[in-house]
Amino acid sequence: MRKALTVVAVAALLVACGNESTTGGQPSMTPSTSSSSGPASPGGSPAEQATADLAKRLGVDAAAVQVVSSAEVTWPDGSLGCPEPGMMYTQMLVQGNRTILEVDGKQYAYHSSASRAPFLCEHPKPPAR
Repeated sequence: MRKALTVVAVAALLVACGNESTTGGQPSMTPSTSSSSGPASPGGSPAEQATADLAKRLGVDAAAVQVVSSAEVTWPDGSLGCPEPGMMYTQMLVQGNRTILEVDGKQYAYHSSASRAPFLCEHPKPPAR
């Protein structure tokens, strides 16, 4: 009985963690929804972190990346406005940031929270507020 309760508790924790999975730490050269995860690094503001990531992904100088907007937002759940099919997310409001960047006329959305560094979101959903 005790082992069954432990299994249930671990499963509940995994579900509660939502979109906090890693991809091995290797960013791809094409935009993806799960480029980085884990605690936000002290590498500057969310806009600065997102700019550095996008410049590296696209192989361009950071000066070529324009910050269109960067604002604190409230995400409707643990997906941080970037839900992936088949994933389950914490169903509570999450404080975070949405940064929109532009390179050569194309815009890129980066989402983050206090516990997750900015990541590129290919199919962004709007924040709750």
